[in-house]
Amino acid sequence: QLSDIVAQQKMSLVSCAHDWDRVRQAVCSAYFVNAARMKGVGEYENLRTAIKCHLHPTSSLYGIGFTPDYVVYHELVLTSKEYMQCVSVVDPHWLAEQGPMFFSVKETSYQARLASKRRGDEALKAMEADMARQKAEMERDKEERNSASRPKTAAPIATPGRFSEAGPTPRRTP
Repeated sequence: QLSDIVAQQKMSLVSCAHDWDRVRQAVCSAYFVNAARMKGVGEYENLRTAIKCHLHPTSSLYGIGFTPDYVVYHELVLTSKEYMQCVSVVDPHWLAEQGPMFFSVKETSYQARLASKRRGDEALKAMEADMARQKAEMERDKEERNSASRPKTAAPIATPGRFSEAGPTPRRTP
């Protein structure tokens, strides 16, 4: 189905090869509103609505011996408990990237806060450098436009009553 849609939209088909994080990031971007965090043993809590939910027993993540801290899910099924179906493991930083108006990552250790501040400073420096480059580019484009609109040679201006090499300005005869 995806290849048909890509062909219909005249887009190039590019594979992520073995980088499954890209696929999980795409799923996270679609379902970040259905994100849940582990609250207890096998119990998750929706990050937006605080609804308690569990992994469905048919889920591939159920019973693998590892319970992920953050997941996104497609739907909730209510039986004896609220169960999440179509679950994918996500990184909490992805949630903060995809839904910054809903989520933020709280750094708990001093080293993590320093690393976050360093990343922010680096991003700010990169943005400032990019802005300076774009400003210089705009100035260069403006100068090119101005030089293109100016005439290359100055045309002589005729002033009435003034003598020139050709003689005085001719007078109108009535």
